[in-house]
Parts: sequence; structure tokens; C-alpha cells
Amino acid sequence: MSRGGDILTSMSASTKTAKSKALKPSGSVHAFTEASECLKILAHPVRLRIVQLLLHGRFAVGELAQDCEIPDNVASEHLRLLQRCGFLSSQRDGRHVFYEIAEPHLKAFMACVESRFLPPPAKTSQSKS
Repeated sequence: MSRGGDILTSMSASTKTAKSKALKPSGSVHAFTEASECLKILAHPVRLRIVQLLLHGRFAVGELAQDCEIPDNVASEHLRLLQRCGFLSSQRDGRHVFYEIAEPHLKAFMACVESRFLPPPAKTSQSKS
């Protein structure tokens, strides 16, 4: 009987090893280099707010700067960094440059950030008529 138990133990161990290899996701540390750099760009409160605003519409540099309470030139630098990672696109209209989201995955990313770090929206009470 001990021989049968040894076979089962051996089979169980090899099955666990095979399963752990089968469940291992693709990728490598090297493959995450670009992702890491772009996540570092997002890891700034002003840039997170800019992304949040742009997910709700197209804004000019001055509008974003005013909302974030920063000078226009500082807002432009934040926007340049976000655009360099491919998160934003821009269009010039006369003297104004308007920005919008170019990376659709930012919507899910920001939903995660907002649900984790922002307070839930205040519930509006409905009056009974």
C-alpha cells in the first residue's frame, strides 16, 4: 500500500507543478519597462487630475491649468509628459491647443483609482411628491 501512496503523492506533486506553469502569465520584467515608465508619469496628483478632466471632455491648456491651480507653462509640461507616453492627443485651434484622451484604457485605470482613493459621490435625496 505504501507504494500506491507514493505514486499518488508523486502524481499530485507533478500535477501541481504542471498547473503552476500553465497558470503563469506571459511577460517578463523587461517587458514591463515601458509600462513602468508610463505609470511613473501618471503617478502625480496634477497629472491624475488632468486625466480625470480629459476623460470628461476636451480642454485647453489654460482651462486645465486653472482647474489644477498651476501656471500655464507648468500645465504644458505635465501635458507634454502625458502625451509622450501616448495618453493624450492635441489639436491646435488658433492660439489655443486642446487636449483629449488618446489611450482608451485610461478610463478603466481612472475608475480604479477613483473608486479606491476618492470618497463616494454624495447621494442626492429625492423629494417625495
